Amino acid sequence: MGRAGLNRKTALATLTLTLAAEAPDLDVLSGVRGRAFSWAHHRGFTHSFLGVPIDAIAVVGFVYLIWRLRGRKTNDPELPPRWGLLLCYACLAGLSHILLDFTNNYGVRPFWPFVEKWYSWDIVFIFEPVMFLFLVLGLLVPALFSLIDTEIGARGRKPRGRVAASLALFGMAALWGLRDYEHRRAVNALAARTYQDVEPLRVSAYPTWIDPFHWTGVVEAPAFFALAPVDSLTPEVDPEGKMEIRYKSEETPITLAAKQSYLGRVYLDWAKYPITEIETLPPPQEGYIVHFEDLRFEGTPTAVTGGRSRRALTAGVELDKNLRVVGDVFGTGEKQTIQPDPSQR
Repeated sequence: MGRAGLNRKTALATLTLTLAAEAPDLDVLSGVRGRAFSWAHHRGFTHSFLGVPIDAIAVVGFVYLIWRLRGRKTNDPELPPRWGLLLCYACLAGLSHILLDFTNNYGVRPFWPFVEKWYSWDIVFIFEPVMFLFLVLGLLVPALFSLIDTEIGARGRKPRGRVAASLALFGMAALWGLRDYEHRRAVNALAARTYQDVEPLRVSAYPTWIDPFHWTGVVEAPAFFALAPVDSLTPEVDPEGKMEIRYKSEETPITLAAKQSYLGRVYLDWAKYPITEIETLPPPQEGYIVHFEDLRFEGTPTAVTGGRSRRALTAGVELDKNLRVVGDVFGTGEKQTIQPDPSQR
């Protein structure tokens, strides 16, 4: 956004926009209080409409401090900093962060703390290589032409990169438009049919890596969930007959105890299609692990942890034989870690 033209209006625009665009992710610092606490506060206040102006004030204050420490110098002495405009830029950058996070299926809580509901557009994979390529080219192409100008002795033009940056932003918008259109076709295809002769209660389509025409469909029926690939070009649900039926788990004292734990409440508040699985621990532990999984991430890669295949963004609660919470289990592809339940501290 800075190179697309905003850096021509005030000094320090690019620095302010960059820092403000990253500022919402300072919520990672909540991890010092444990994984469950971090999960509860990830994409919370710093990713909300209330948090954006606070993030912006902090960023502009930091940029002002740097400017003063540099002796009030900027790269272009003829372009002074306009602090009111920089504050607006910082708010714009913060809103762009919320928008980018909203496009993927993890979601955001923009109205936190007044409304803690999660919202997601579900059109872009958590990491979208095509969009990343647009942004990288928007930065590298002007640098390449700058090197060519240096070699041939051409006079430098500052600031440069406006056309490339504008094209990168246009490419992102076009990609979102394509993915949104295909996403709607996939959702409509899922909603238009029955599953084991049962009408769906709700349906969702989640993006796959790179490909905007193939989606992971999740359908909720009264007694089960159906997982089916969707080809939005056709559009057709389960064209290769790979549909998987996952029956809903019965509620037991074990699952109820896990769901009432701190991690259980946090996970179920975030998950859209949660499903549970009970693992009975052998002696001498004599307890249980209740694993939580959100089916909207069924298409993400699996990893083997503790001898079991677990997907990213899964979690579990360990209980002793008396159904007291022992700790939290995180299946992230790394070695499982157990942490105390913050609600019992």
